[in-house]
Amino acid sequence: MGSKRKSTVKKNKRLKKFKKKVYEEPEDLKRAPHSFVIHRGQIGKSLLQLVKDFRKVMEPFTASSLQVYKKNTIKDFVSLAGPLHVSHLVVFTSSDTGINFRVARLPQGPTMTFKLHNYVLSKDVVSSLHKQMVNPKLFSNAPLIVMNNFTGEGLHINLMSTMFQNMFPTINITKVNLNDIRRCVLMNYNPDTKLIEFRHYAIKTVPVGLSKGVKKIVQSKVPNLSNYNDIDEYLLKPELLSESEVEDNKLSTVVIPQKLVSRGNIVGTQSSIRLSELGPRLTLQLIKVEDGLMNGDVMFHEYIKKDDKN
Repeated sequence: MGSKRKSTVKKNKRLKKFKKKVYEEPEDLKRAPHSFVIHRGQIGKSLLQLVKDFRKVMEPFTASSLQVYKKNTIKDFVSLAGPLHVSHLVVFTSSDTGINFRVARLPQGPTMTFKLHNYVLSKDVVSSLHKQMVNPKLFSNAPLIVMNNFTGEGLHINLMSTMFQNMFPTINITKVNLNDIRRCVLMNYNPDTKLIEFRHYAIKTVPVGLSKGVKKIVQSKVPNLSNYNDIDEYLLKPELLSESEVEDNKLSTVVIPQKLVSRGNIVGTQSSIRLSELGPRLTLQLIKVEDGLMNGDVMFHEYIKKDDKN
């Protein structure tokens, strides 16, 4: 009996050591913001798909395959957050009054509640594009966050800006590898309507000043030459470019400072930055800010104003 107990203890110790090795992350990854994206209550198939789409946005620092059950509580996710270095909790809920989008800083808040006015799923965004960009490697690195118009009076605007920025890893411009920046999240705040437009794009760089034929050859794409007698006919054929395909636009061209994986982009030469929308699209409005985790003192409310005497 004693020998069996000793062997069981040793086995449990080995399992604990194995688990520590599996979940042990490098220090820079531990410092990166991690997230849980979940839903609460009864939701339809469309909103459930939106939850999955938003998890794709937050990759790779999110629990992509997280299972959410009815019996789970917010405390369950908070208890897991510490060991897994999760810093933010995103919650989608649906009610008779509409859909809410809540973002909370773990473990103690604050919590921001947004009204989701409308949304478009990723599959619908991609299917509407003439040229689709599908590459699984896009999600191996976190997206670049770009925020516009998050300025003005009111503490809530600064809180919104800080919350969204802290959901994504910071970028050290002196050490960043441009090959790792494959996606961007654009958030635009309209102070007149108080609405936030959320967009998600893939980033692509293409060489400037080359015809379509030359570009295909430079990028190692084999063209179809069956309708041409000579390759010169293919390279010198006249082309009509659409407005979206014009590459010499000064606003979209940059000088390549680093060696890129994509072919045709040479260090020191100009290339054009192209964006291809990945989805989803969200239109949000901040409704409430609480200083705790899903509760606490209300720091801001869009519809309820506190009297200075109270």
